[in-house]
Amino acid sequence: MGGFHPIDVAILVAYLAATIGIGFWISRRASKNLRSYFLGGNTIPWYMLGLSNASGMFDISGTMVMVYWLFVYGAKSIWIPWLWPVFNQIVMMVYLSIWLRRSGVLTGADWIRFRFGDGRGAQWAHLVVVLFALINVVGFLAYGFIGIGKFASTFLPWQLAADPTTNSNLYGLIVTALTTVYVVKGGMFSVVFTEVLQFAIMTVACVWVGLIAMAEVSPEALAAVTPAGWDRMWFDWRFDLDWSGILDSANQKVSEDGWDLFSLFFGLALFKGLLSSMAGPAPNYDMQRVLSAKSPKEAALMSGVVSLVLLVPRYMLITGLTVLALAFFSDELRGMGDGVDFEMILPFAMREFIPVGLFGLLIAALLAAFMSTYAATVNAAPAYVVNDIYKRYFNPDASDKTYVRMSYLTSVAVVVVGTAFGFMVNDLKQVVNWLVASLYGGYIAANLLKWHWWRFNGWGYFWGMVGGIASAFVLTVALNGQSTLWGFEKNLALFPVILSISLAGSVLGCLLTPPDDMAVLKEFYRRVRPWGWWGPVRAQLVQEFPDLLPNRDLPRDALNVAIGIAWQTALTATGIYLVLQDYWALSWSLGVVAATSLILKFTWYDRLRDYPAEASFTPPTLNPAEPT
Repeated sequence: MGGFHPIDVAILVAYLAATIGIGFWISRRASKNLRSYFLGGNTIPWYMLGLSNASGMFDISGTMVMVYWLFVYGAKSIWIPWLWPVFNQIVMMVYLSIWLRRSGVLTGADWIRFRFGDGRGAQWAHLVVVLFALINVVGFLAYGFIGIGKFASTFLPWQLAADPTTNSNLYGLIVTALTTVYVVKGGMFSVVFTEVLQFAIMTVACVWVGLIAMAEVSPEALAAVTPAGWDRMWFDWRFDLDWSGILDSANQKVSEDGWDLFSLFFGLALFKGLLSSMAGPAPNYDMQRVLSAKSPKEAALMSGVVSLVLLVPRYMLITGLTVLALAFFSDELRGMGDGVDFEMILPFAMREFIPVGLFGLLIAALLAAFMSTYAATVNAAPAYVVNDIYKRYFNPDASDKTYVRMSYLTSVAVVVVGTAFGFMVNDLKQVVNWLVASLYGGYIAANLLKWHWWRFNGWGYFWGMVGGIASAFVLTVALNGQSTLWGFEKNLALFPVILSISLAGSVLGCLLTPPDDMAVLKEFYRRVRPWGWWGPVRAQLVQEFPDLLPNRDLPRDALNVAIGIAWQTALTATGIYLVLQDYWALSWSLGVVAATSLILKFTWYDRLRDYPAEASFTPPTLNPAEPT
């Protein structure tokens, strides 16, 4: 244990060869046209897309943070990822994936044209979402480059340079180059099929680590090194774990995080999380997966399968590494005093307790976690540059081959820019704070209104996005780069300020300008059929289509979201309590999973439909052979 054996090297090399080989093997299938390249021709089964999306969400940096959270906060850490929010996949599963896929568009910017039309306000809205998408992509590529480099330089045995930063950057260049090769060649087909392979590797490694922890650490041994209540997921008004005399620095960390008033933190996280989820996915790889589905119903199933397949194995890994560290690393952590680095838990546990073979598999799995997220992000970028800028404004009549070649060049270009940005920053937390505070802070209000209010127009979307993003930038600078939304700092309460500014820009921007073209609004509502304030649009449509039905599913959708969040939380608890060998709590979590699954079968699955069931409704023709 604790080193890189030739068997581990062989496993790692085999994984990299298989990943790149898949990209070249399916490149011919991916290069037919833009829809084939970016959406897999809408021919990829929903379960493959779901596994791919789950793989893309299995980020190693996030895993390291979750190990720290579980170590310090115990089972109460189940609630902390609501900040991101982790339950956005539930809202997508229940209704938003269906609404989004009904559009039949190629990108998020295409969706803006579908919603707002081609007027001046719609054009500005289109441009701001393209800009948002490209900044988002470049930022996440920089994040991926920094993370991959630091991870690889920590665990791989070869020293490429004497200077640690240079060594990390060289590893980052190598891994990003390998990832770029298979993404550029294979497009969405390559991303999905490689991520399915990566997810299989990650699942095996996760379950294996969890089983090792169960064999090495008994519940009694764990109880001896944790405070009372560490294994309870429920909480009071204040955070009630006391690490005094066990690991005093953990109490200090709770104070630094600002989550001592845990009920207040929980309420703010739920508030922000629901609004973020209802706004829909940002124009990145998550949205591309939904648009890639064969049908609206399969898009919903794809979003649902993410939680089902991801949470239990991922939390078996997180809990396994945490348990091993608590049992065998507590003395070293106490020895660090106030300077304890809880993010060292994952690498320590891996080096000390993971046997030959599994070590190589786990390195491959965690490397796959980086590569899958990075690959999906790279694939999202050229869709906006080629389809929404080059094709629309510069060369609308080019051949499919020309568009695909432009996509190759764009992918390489954004990787170069993202990598250059990564060289300049060299700090994961800076990138994360910048992305989440400055970009996503301005995203919610405009993107929530676009679904639910007929009067909301392109100008409102533009000014809502600009006002929200600008205010978040200003607050980020004023707070010296501290995150206002990510939750690692004490500034979650600033979220309502950013939301209010963005909401004011959205409402004033649309009320001070004329409504969008009624023909555009009618086509949007007739095809997507969202619930909300669409009365005037529906009144005009009923004159043409007397059997047109409004969407009255809001109460059922709200109920299903609540049930789905309980289902998702119970799946998380199942992975934790299985490794903790707390079989009483495990039986309760499995009972909740079973009960909520049964309810969702009747209230959600049995009621899924691609399009409104009206005699006059003709589903849109989406021929995958035709570029959009």
